[in-house]
Amino acid sequence: MDPTSKDQLSAADLAKIEADNKAGTAERPPKRSHGKVAVLCVAAFFGMVGAAYAAVPLYKLFCQATGFDGTVRKAVAKPTKVLERKVEIRFDANVRSLPWDFQPMQTSQTVRIGDTGLAFYKVTNHSDKPLTGRALYNVVPEQAGAYFQKLECFCFSNQTIEPGQTVEFPVVYFVDPGFVTDADTKDKQTITLSYTFFPAVPDAGGSKQAATTPRIVEPLGGKPPRAL
Repeated sequence: MDPTSKDQLSAADLAKIEADNKAGTAERPPKRSHGKVAVLCVAAFFGMVGAAYAAVPLYKLFCQATGFDGTVRKAVAKPTKVLERKVEIRFDANVRSLPWDFQPMQTSQTVRIGDTGLAFYKVTNHSDKPLTGRALYNVVPEQAGAYFQKLECFCFSNQTIEPGQTVEFPVVYFVDPGFVTDADTKDKQTITLSYTFFPAVPDAGGSKQAATTPRIVEPLGGKPPRAL
């Protein structure tokens, strides 16, 4: 008996044969390598950790650039315009988890808006070993943070104080003339500058060297000449 030819098959039989052929030769989805999955997971983890660490300096830079959250802005030059209007600057100091005495050397100053002011803060290390701290700062009212700017400051840099040593740190600042045109600040008569010293954490290079030169007042063994 001759084998059945393809022409003798019904349309239903041909469709079934075609379906069986496809089932036998169909491409299967490629299997994803477990190694690749692990690499992707590790990369995602370190990416999130890196983003978390990067968020701290980026947030600090954002605050310094905008004055957000009462953060004092950094300046490279004083204003070219000085107003007749004056504002009172009050000074505050705090310490957290350090055996230090930290205080402003003046309670307040009155300066013309746009003009520079010079203030000093004094720190004494009462421990028997060198300690390194870092001062964080802000101003009140918070809206003034966009206009209270500093040309020189000991803040946001590690400061090492020797045992028994007393040092003075200068702050050179000004209030930008925009302070008098901003609806949130134009009626304010007083700004409070506040610093808080915390134990320092080494920077990326492991350095704890002070970025500014303090005025040494009373180290162990006597008083040296008072000079910056």
